[in-house]
Amino acid sequence: MHRFLPKLSVAALALAITSGSALAGELIVSAAASLTNAFRDIAREYQARNPGTRLALNFGGSGALLQQIGKGAPVDVFATADQETMDSAARRALLAAGSRRDFAANRLVVIVPGNRAAAPRQLSDLALAGVQRIAIATPDSVPVGHYSRQALQAAGLWDLVAAKAINTQHVRQTLAYVARGEVDAGFVYATDAAIMPDKVAVAFEVPLDPAIRYPIAVVADSAQPAEARRFIDYVLSPDGQAVLNRYGFTSP
Repeated sequence: MHRFLPKLSVAALALAITSGSALAGELIVSAAASLTNAFRDIAREYQARNPGTRLALNFGGSGALLQQIGKGAPVDVFATADQETMDSAARRALLAAGSRRDFAANRLVVIVPGNRAAAPRQLSDLALAGVQRIAIATPDSVPVGHYSRQALQAAGLWDLVAAKAINTQHVRQTLAYVARGEVDAGFVYATDAAIMPDKVAVAFEVPLDPAIRYPIAVVADSAQPAEARRFIDYVLSPDGQAVLNRYGFTSP
């Protein structure tokens, strides 16, 4: 029987780092938090087509995942929500040569609680007095936070909005804060907003240049490099892309 672990906990990763190995035969995929739902479905389909294969999925902020890999976490496949984090992994020689590929694209949006009476319509509205708390993932380590800061700086609004910012660890935490009404607005990906249409509403899309593209690669120290490459091939296959499209991702 194969086993699907929807998420590998930080504690489990720490144990794996200490022991120097993961559970025997598992393919460990560390992926950006925004990929949670899509990659869970892709993992189920991949395992169904490859009996005996076991996948462990570890989701989080791309920067935090890179830190885990850099400290020796036994990861086989790495998927980020930005090019910069993967560039950093490449500079540190943490990726298998020739394995990096772009597999999805996304959009940045500002969301508000679903029951909010008046929603901001553009970035400049976030500086108004009626918007007091804005959830933004930590810009220095989380791609969605970096994109948010980039857009606000381009609009000359970063200092004003940063004073209202509630920093989060990843995009799903931002989504949760907005869904619970703990903040007035938040920056997330369009795919995340689509998960909770009954609890959050998209106020507007944030223009970005260049567009958001997600890369994926085999980790240099992977214990199963051939299986890791097969999984990446499946993510890029028509079936894998169909799952991503179902969750709102587009082709890179």
